[in-house]
Amino acid sequence: MDVSAALETVGDGVVLIRVRGSLDGWDGTAGMAAALAAAATGEGRLTVVDLSGVGFADSTALHALLDGLREHESAGRRLVLAGPLGVNVRRLFEVTGTSDAFRFAADVETAIAG
Repeated sequence: MDVSAALETVGDGVVLIRVRGSLDGWDGTAGMAAALAAAATGEGRLTVVDLSGVGFADSTALHALLDGLREHESAGRRLVLAGPLGVNVRRLFEVTGTSDAFRFAADVETAIAG
């Protein structure tokens, strides 16, 4: 499945990364990883990763998100994952015990407002 990760500035210091497709393996995750790295070093105060269009994510995607979280924290920026999350994506965080590492929002609008 084709994967897309589009980075855009949507308002007062808010960077939105819209991810669509299946995040499996490095080929499927590289675009999101690059967008996260760019957002962490950019001018934004908040990065929202919209995962509502992701049907599947594996450990490669989780590692990219964890790396992105560390980069954001080092730069003093917030990272929020927005849903609604698909069952397979939500399960990845639950099974790996990484749910508490991230901030989650029900949707993009909530993430931006919160």
